[in-house]
Amino acid sequence: MTSDVLSSVDQPPPMLRARPTGGGGTLGRYILIRFLLIFPTVFILVTVVFFMIRLTGDPITAALGGRLPADQLQERIQEAGYDRPILVQYVEYLGQVFTGNFGTTLTDNRLVTEVLINYGLATFELAVYALTVAFIVGIPLGLVAAAMRDKAPDAALRVSAILFYATPVFFAGLMAKLVFSVWLGWFPVSGRASVRTEIALTRDDGTGIYLIDAIASGNPAYVQDVLEHAVLPAMTLGLLTAGIFLRLVRANVIATHNMPYVDAARSRGVSEYRLVRRHAYKPALIPIVTVIGLQIAVLLGGAVLTETTFEWQGLGFQLTKYLAARDFVAVQGIVAVVAIIVALTNFIVDIIAAFLDPRVRY
Repeated sequence: MTSDVLSSVDQPPPMLRARPTGGGGTLGRYILIRFLLIFPTVFILVTVVFFMIRLTGDPITAALGGRLPADQLQERIQEAGYDRPILVQYVEYLGQVFTGNFGTTLTDNRLVTEVLINYGLATFELAVYALTVAFIVGIPLGLVAAAMRDKAPDAALRVSAILFYATPVFFAGLMAKLVFSVWLGWFPVSGRASVRTEIALTRDDGTGIYLIDAIASGNPAYVQDVLEHAVLPAMTLGLLTAGIFLRLVRANVIATHNMPYVDAARSRGVSEYRLVRRHAYKPALIPIVTVIGLQIAVLLGGAVLTETTFEWQGLGFQLTKYLAARDFVAVQGIVAVVAIIVALTNFIVDIIAAFLDPRVRY
């Protein structure tokens, strides 16, 4: 009996053990259902965006009204088909979306897909930086808070997590610029890179992701310049998610401490530090994987304010410009694509969570 208990301590937690095959809800069925749910989700989001935009009237009048004579304005409206019944426009728009056509911007006459490609990579780069900060800050501090449960460091970390999440992104960005750029002069005030570096990295064979292009150039000065410009935006946006990760890891590690296999390890005299690192750490990461999908939407939403604050030339920065110009064709296309990205990301994250946790089944 004793040998059985002791041998079970070194076994992985039940949620991490090999998944039995057959019977009940299978992994394939779960993946299929989650995949099929993408379509109604995207359909609802695209529909809501379309009709919300149309509440302001037709996009031509919203963007160009007052800047064109009445006859030219009416001609543009008829050419774009905005004088037709709203349901006809809606059906046509759905057909365009499913073929990857999101229209042409009204202010600069560019394909929305071109805008998405040119500026979306910058937003993707910022999101990766922010997630890296969230992992580096949130997960270790969550482990520390769990190990120091109900002590002063735990209380301080929990308050910090709330402040990370509750502080408006634009306010945190402005304070970071004031302290670290204006007062201390440690980091650049704005932009993705200095003018000299941008000229060198903006080339036809580049990826559009400055860090990759800087590394490929073989010039350490370019890499340093790109990273220095990324620090403040990444910290501003990353700490928002780090607060969530911190509290999730803490709560799940504490919950795991009450599991029977952890009690068995504790009875053998295993230290609390080893209990956290060896027995409670991996199970606590499963909810983190699930939450990442939800945080993608938070990061993309926060990117709008972060990019505007730091003049980071990404999709969020462009979105604010189109909103100011009332270019609702561009806004509609960008928001629709972001909705599709969020839906696909959640699908991928759900599949990863299903592989990690065999309890996730239909």
